[in-house]
Amino acid sequence: MSKYMLIMRGTDESNAAMMANVEEMMATTRQFIEDLFKAGVYVEAEGLDLPENSVVVSFGGPAPVVTDGPYGETRELFGGYFLIDVASKEEAVEWAKRVPAAPGSQIEVRRVVGEDEAPPQVR
Repeated sequence: MSKYMLIMRGTDESNAAMMANVEEMMATTRQFIEDLFKAGVYVEAEGLDLPENSVVVSFGGPAPVVTDGPYGETRELFGGYFLIDVASKEEAVEWAKRVPAAPGSQIEVRRVVGEDEAPPQVR
């Protein structure tokens, strides 16, 4: 089994569409989490606060610079994630296809690297 993070990425438009039907989206999301739990693959799920409440710490000069968020000029924002423990990348992708998401959203599927995979000098 491997852990995979299903990262929810939305645009201003898809986030607005989701918020327009927030009650329905929350109910659908709760059902999705219940399905993950019943399948025995649920590890964790979290949503993130509104982008305007974030800050960005940039490393490019002699000292880190803190600015109001989010992410500078990008139009895609991370909105939250599901962490699942499944047998394969293909299974993670199948779960990602079931994530309740507004049109225009994306789900990025990334394997979580195990501690035993870190370079020896980092362990």
